[in-house]
Amino acid sequence: MAGILDLLNSDLGKTIISGVAGQTGQDENKTGSVLTMALPVLMQAMKRNTATPQGAEGLMSALNGKHDGSILDNLGGLFGGGVDSNVLDDGGKILGHVLGGKQQHVENALSQKSGVDAGSVAQILKVAAPILMGVLGKQSKQQNVNSSSGLEGLLGGLLGGNSQKQEQSFIESILDADGDGSVIDDVAGMVLGGNKKKGGLGGLLGGLFGGK
Repeated sequence: MAGILDLLNSDLGKTIISGVAGQTGQDENKTGSVLTMALPVLMQAMKRNTATPQGAEGLMSALNGKHDGSILDNLGGLFGGGVDSNVLDDGGKILGHVLGGKQQHVENALSQKSGVDAGSVAQILKVAAPILMGVLGKQSKQQNVNSSSGLEGLLGGLLGGNSQKQEQSFIESILDADGDGSVIDDVAGMVLGGNKKKGGLGGLLGGLFGGK
């Protein structure tokens, strides 16, 4: 299964990046850069959340209901006249649920790393979150996922599986820098220091977007 970063490089991904950029008034390259950093972090946070029965059940029912992938069937319509406020509200709720009290911390870190102001990063994430859920919903249907272990496998596969173990462990360390099990503790320090770790997430992102 293709990973989430492969998705961003596909035609669908380019449509998502250009649509989100248009919606938020940001440069496409910078929007792509924010999404490439943010989506793996959001997915890893979701994977953490599904480790509890309640978290897994909550995500499962969302993917079987509202977030079944149908949002991807009409991205032209979604972005055509500006993204509907209901979608943005939904995005805000998803981010609050996935990131909890760490949301602003994550947005600030992504802002500093990408050079996009934190307010615009917040908007990009709000538009992207329902689309990310749609991607998960579609994959979940295709693979007939109906258990928490299936969900974990789905998220793990989209995060890149074994081929990107270094990036995987780097995202893990972002999510739990002080080892207390709470989601996303020191993302700012880890993401901003990413370029010091060759082959870490910073190196991966730089390679994808031609950064240094």
